[in-house]
Amino acid sequence: MKNNRINCAQCPFDMPDRLCKREDGKAPASCPTKNKPQLIEKCREAFQDPDILEFARQASIQEGEGYGFKELGYNHVRPIKPRIEEVIEFARKMKYNRLGLVFCVGLRKEAAVVEKIFSSKGFDVVSVICKVGRLPKEEIAVRDDQKISIGQFESMCNPILQALILNDEKTELNVLMGLCVGHDSLFLKYAEAPCTVLAVKDRMLGHNPLAAVYNIDSYYRYLK
Repeated sequence: MKNNRINCAQCPFDMPDRLCKREDGKAPASCPTKNKPQLIEKCREAFQDPDILEFARQASIQEGEGYGFKELGYNHVRPIKPRIEEVIEFARKMKYNRLGLVFCVGLRKEAAVVEKIFSSKGFDVVSVICKVGRLPKEEIAVRDDQKISIGQFESMCNPILQALILNDEKTELNVLMGLCVGHDSLFLKYAEAPCTVLAVKDRMLGHNPLAAVYNIDSYYRYLK
């Protein structure tokens, strides 16, 4: 790894043998578990906040409950729940009642199904589409030739307004569904409640961006 830059993605050691997994584990020179003790302590201080501690505790419990057959040993462990079920369970663990659902117009049919699922589980759902506000793209200096529908009025995606609406509606947990790259970033920047992602946008791959990663040595080799 160049210049000892932190790069856990390129750690040369097998996962069970790494320092982040065991006290006597192995680590490259750039390992943050080895080299960032001050930040580790700062992290521990953050967990002293009761709300943060409870959120992290329930998230970890939810992680463990996502696997079955644990009593048979690690090699027999297998996933047993889809993500949408885990979102529901985690919201219940945190005693959240009001959920925010922000979605892309391109996933409006899927959003309608998700909203029905959340509502059927007893949650009060506030859902907001990306085109809310009907602001023209020209307001953010987008040229006509840069729009999708050239020569026509086109509403901008408005993640800031989505966030402001959910803030105003006092949602307790926000669920993102298919927001564009960058738009999701703005929503996360302006949202006040904790957020989680149910689905990400990938127009080409049916909202499964890892398909390109899984096929990096064949159909998507040009990305390397």
